[in-house]
Amino acid sequence: PLWRALQPPPLRRPPPRRAGSSGARSRLYEHAREGWLSWPRLDVAGLSERLSEAERDVEARKGPLKAPDLREIVTAWERLNQVQEEIAKFTAEKERVRTEVYNFTQSHDESTLQSLPVYNALVKEGREIRFRLKALRQEEVELQEKYYPPALKLPNRIHPDVQFGEENEPRIVEIIGEKPEFDFEVKGHLEVGENLDIIRQRRLSHISGFRSYYLRGAGALLERALVQFAFSKLIRKGFIPMCVPDLVKGAVFEGCGMLPEVHSSLVYSIDPSRFEDLNLAGTSEVGIAGYFADHAVALKDMPVRIVCSSTCYRAETEKGKEPWGLYRVHQFTKVEMFGVTANETGLESSALMEEFLTLQKEIFLELGLHYKVLDMPPHELGLS
Repeated sequence: PLWRALQPPPLRRPPPRRAGSSGARSRLYEHAREGWLSWPRLDVAGLSERLSEAERDVEARKGPLKAPDLREIVTAWERLNQVQEEIAKFTAEKERVRTEVYNFTQSHDESTLQSLPVYNALVKEGREIRFRLKALRQEEVELQEKYYPPALKLPNRIHPDVQFGEENEPRIVEIIGEKPEFDFEVKGHLEVGENLDIIRQRRLSHISGFRSYYLRGAGALLERALVQFAFSKLIRKGFIPMCVPDLVKGAVFEGCGMLPEVHSSLVYSIDPSRFEDLNLAGTSEVGIAGYFADHAVALKDMPVRIVCSSTCYRAETEKGKEPWGLYRVHQFTKVEMFGVTANETGLESSALMEEFLTLQKEIFLELGLHYKVLDMPPHELGLS
């Protein structure tokens, strides 16, 4: 099979929900704690070895974590490991004592047992081990709540080719094609679409609110044609087509580096009094990532390439200059390329990204478009 399910941990009664040290609730941590996902394995040992670089990356991304949080994460992780090692040691001791006590009960009657010093010592030792384990497990829970919520907000490492600078503006990598020139007055896409009666964006505040639109006739057909054009090309390149849910749990958003509470200006959340923890996806990337969550992909099947067309929902409530035309709208259709790759050499991810970039350039070239390729600054990368 392409992938196999990983065995989740046994369900436990969860303690009350708490915010992590970074201030925001971690649904990804709650999902793991409640048994829906396996505990995430984070390379904190590697983080501690490159702490200065990681602190620079965290500050550059301008996310929920700050540089001092990293040292707290490492400290909590180190103590958590110590506690879990002690739990494993005392659990083994508890099993040894249990076996020895059982052997005594099988070879002596109950009245004789009480007079055996060795038996009584074992019973006392077992009681002390149980008390010790209870204290250690309580400390383990407290350390998990201290460690996981902020640690699960750690961003990926910034690629060494990404430019750091005070201006924090995208860097133009290349400009493809010639900008077309016309011997007549150029009109924007919205004006052209309205004149042809294939786009409507006016007089919709009483229907669907601002930043919404209708596509009609050739406009609707054009959207379908563009989606099918990209889909067909990518399937020929070996991509697997996929349809995904529009409504996704907050833990999956968080696993993709987006926190619904923090990014409330971007994410539509369903009324929690009726449907707890459901959000409208702003990209099919979230649903695809959820598909692969808690599964292992066979090395021989990597990289896995997925293509998905979905309706994307964006709240876009941040204040600023009102966009013009079909830009920063609340709902749109997008074709997404998504890849799952190995990390055997450390170069697989970059190679797949270059492959995806080449495919995007081919699509733009075949459509006859003039465009720029931009290298985005760190703060535009989110936590991905």
